[in-house]
Amino acid sequence: MNILLELFVVTFRVLWAFVLAAAKWLVRPKEKSVAGQVCLITGAGSGLGRLFALEFARRRALLVLWDINTQSNEETAGMVRHIYRELAEAAPKVAGDGEKDVLSHCSLQVYTYTCDVGKRENVYTTAERVRKEVGEVSVLVNNAGVVSGHHLLECPDELIERTMMVNCHAHFWTTKAFLPKMLEMNHGHIVTVASSLGLFSTAGVEDYCASKFGAVGFHESLSHELKAAEKDGIKTTLVCPYLVDTGMFRGCRIRKEIEPFLPPLKPEYCVKQAMRAILTDQPMICTPRLMYMVTFMKSILPFEAVVCMYRFLGADKCMYPFIAQRKQATNNNEAKNGI
Repeated sequence: MNILLELFVVTFRVLWAFVLAAAKWLVRPKEKSVAGQVCLITGAGSGLGRLFALEFARRRALLVLWDINTQSNEETAGMVRHIYRELAEAAPKVAGDGEKDVLSHCSLQVYTYTCDVGKRENVYTTAERVRKEVGEVSVLVNNAGVVSGHHLLECPDELIERTMMVNCHAHFWTTKAFLPKMLEMNHGHIVTVASSLGLFSTAGVEDYCASKFGAVGFHESLSHELKAAEKDGIKTTLVCPYLVDTGMFRGCRIRKEIEPFLPPLKPEYCVKQAMRAILTDQPMICTPRLMYMVTFMKSILPFEAVVCMYRFLGADKCMYPFIAQRKQATNNNEAKNGI
């Protein structure tokens, strides 16, 4: 094709992509069904992972829950089973024959596995168990995450490595475990739960930001690789929320005059927005939408201008109260244990 003609076609496609994106903002697309599909969620024992599990359960997905904490993971499974029982009771009234069949074995529709996703061999071993006991995974939600809560020079190397392993490296292991079958079937969905701190950073959480930047980079490259392989049946969604009120960053605060306009997100709201993006095959979701603007401005403004904005918002040291609380808690535990 003549390069000028090709340039015209590319320009048209770029403009058309903008039109489609704008249309999706104005008209809510129809959500796809995940009923009966195997959905695996890491870090399902608490926080966003638990809420994702409940949302997928309400949509009749067959759930596989991974968490390092066996007890909390079983608690999530109990909540999921309760939802399945409610759906089964309502099925004769509202469901078709196909959905009745899906719900008829609701007690078998949630599987729990104790897995440390920061350990590669543990991931591969548990993934093999899932394939044998449940089947192939259609929806993979890489959600598990940790935070050390230390300034760089005070953070033990082991905690830095742990943060990178769980928040970033684990995405490689889980994806390598379940992607081959998705490629074979040209069907599936991979969700990366990252953070706004994977798009822009702040002081005091170098290890966490690096791990989330890594997760974002991994996700974007994977998305391009799937497109290059013309595997359009495999969808990807990147979830980048602002500070979520789960207790993970307890004490983190921006300037008090600004906080009413940018408060911590309710986890239920965050997950509902993410679910809408997943079920409409949206490639990326930032919550709130202001995060898109912040990311864009960070990309085009001089560094000193960004620093000036951070100081005005109180974002330059917003993590310091959180780090101080973590340090105090650590000192209290050491004193209690006689260390």
